[in-house]
This record gives sequence, C-alpha cells and structure tokens, in this order.
Amino acid sequence: MANLALLIFLAVLLTQVVAWVGQTVLQDIAFSIYSRIALSKSSKEQSTLRKQILQDKAELGKTSSQDEFAKWAKIRRRLDKGLADLEKLNNTINTSKSSFATKFKSFIWITTSGSKLILVWWYRKQPVFWLPQGWVPYPVAWLISFPSAPIGSVSSGAWSAICTRVLISLEEIVKALLEPSTPAGPIPTAPFPSASEKQEAKIEPITLEHEKLD
Repeated sequence: MANLALLIFLAVLLTQVVAWVGQTVLQDIAFSIYSRIALSKSSKEQSTLRKQILQDKAELGKTSSQDEFAKWAKIRRRLDKGLADLEKLNNTINTSKSSFATKFKSFIWITTSGSKLILVWWYRKQPVFWLPQGWVPYPVAWLISFPSAPIGSVSSGAWSAICTRVLISLEEIVKALLEPSTPAGPIPTAPFPSASEKQEAKIEPITLEHEKLD
C-alpha cells in the first residue's frame, strides 16, 4: 500500500527532523510564541519591574543613609517591594514554563515516536508492499515480514526500520560533506647554516684525563 508506506515514512521523517533540530530548541521556540500570546501581560510587568528596580538601586546608591535617611528609607522600602513582586512574578512564569515543557514533551512524543509505534502496531498484519517472488531468500523474506505480515511482503515494522536507517545514513553523508576538511600544515624544516656561519663555527678539542695507575 503506497499510502501506508508514505504515512509510515512521514512519521519516521518527523521523528528524525525533531532529533536533528533538537527538542530543546523547538521547546524554546514554542514557549517564546506561547509567552507572547498567553503571558504577554506578565512579561510586560516583569520588564517594567526590572527597569524600576534598576532605577531604585541607582537612586539608592546616590542617597546617603545618614544625611537623607527619610528619603533613603522610602527608596529602600520601594526597592524591597519591587524585588518581592519580581520574585513572585518570576516564580509564576517559571511554573508556567515548567508546565508548558511537560505538555510540549508529551505532544512531541505523541506526534513522533507515539504515532510511529501506533502505525507499526495497528498495521502489523498488513503488508506495506510485496516483493517480487523469489527476489530474496526465505530467511530474509521472513525477517522483513516480521512480526505478523505475510511472507514475501514488507511489514510495517521492517519498513519503519528501513526508513530510519536510510534517513540516518543520509544525515551522516550530509554531515561528512559539510564538515570542513583540515588542510595539512607545512612540514617544518630546520634552517641550513650559511657559509659564514660554517666558517665561524669552531671545533673544540676534547681532552681526556687518564688516571695514573700505580
């Protein structure tokens, strides 16, 4: 069945694309989009509080706690309140991010590995396509029809494994082609002494001291 073969191939392809890009990268992109829609108010409050806290810290540093104690205490109270509010807001956003990460991981698994497993199990007895009679020996024919497809056909599990292997091989080939080759460095050569250096070179005689034997 061409439709079943294409469906399993697309499920395997989607799984490999997620592996190539990285689930963490996709999760960060998805959360960025989600936060702009659902957490836009909290994000604006967070940005406003951060600016206010920086301003209060700068103003507090310029105010003397001894000469201007009333003003210093007022800025200090406002700064403490801003820090407390920012901490609560950060906890709320982090909780939302953690909950989103759990749901996103479940969604990715269902749409990739889960859908592939369901397809392979649901169509385990149905041949994806038939091989020409006598094209492969019986042990190979039995293996590619495993677990429940008729002998002489390619099962959904075997077709899924073949697609995965082909895509991984293509990934390795592309990486090998794109990987820059390291040029061989020049072979270092020792400098030869010039004629003047040869003339200046002197051979010092080696004197040997012999012990006198009694």
